[in-house]
Amino acid sequence: MSDTFEFSQENRKLVEAVIAKYPAGRQASAVLALLDIGQRQNDNYASGAVISAVAKLLDMPRIRVAEVASFYTMINTEPVGKYLLQFCTTTPCWLRDSADVVSATEKHLGISFGETTGDGLFTMREVECLGACVNAPIVQINDDMYEDLTGGRMVEILDALQAGDVPPHGPQIKRQTSAPMGGPRTLTDLDFVKS
Repeated sequence: MSDTFEFSQENRKLVEAVIAKYPAGRQASAVLALLDIGQRQNDNYASGAVISAVAKLLDMPRIRVAEVASFYTMINTEPVGKYLLQFCTTTPCWLRDSADVVSATEKHLGISFGETTGDGLFTMREVECLGACVNAPIVQINDDMYEDLTGGRMVEILDALQAGDVPPHGPQIKRQTSAPMGGPRTLTDLDFVKS
């Protein structure tokens, strides 16, 4: 990682478009979006150099940008692996056996929460609710949600990622998005409508 950072030409256009969304004098409102763009360009890591570049672009005190970066868990202020594995272990996921998913991952990769594999591919992180409780247990891998997981399915996903393949995200069982198990139902299928 470098001590300096500059947005690429392509990202500079994106940064300018984001800043332009805000009225004069309110450009600081773009701070979170710019941190996200910067970390994506910088191997998923908002380094001190990224924070400084964002502060300079927005004419903000660096400490203010650092405060935003350290507050939001979506901004990585420490280096992470190519695949950031974020495990929900709150009650709905736990009730659907997220512990099995976590345990299978730890055993398969040889790391625990807060650690990165030696090859730099995977980082494990425990997070609060990911907001898809009906499809628990859930793991967010970078920007994608993998739902209705088991320990075995998680290992298959990890093997695919190691091989350079990205398995389809979303439900990992035969379910249409968040529909009840067995497929979507209509109101006429419900008992109270028939009575």
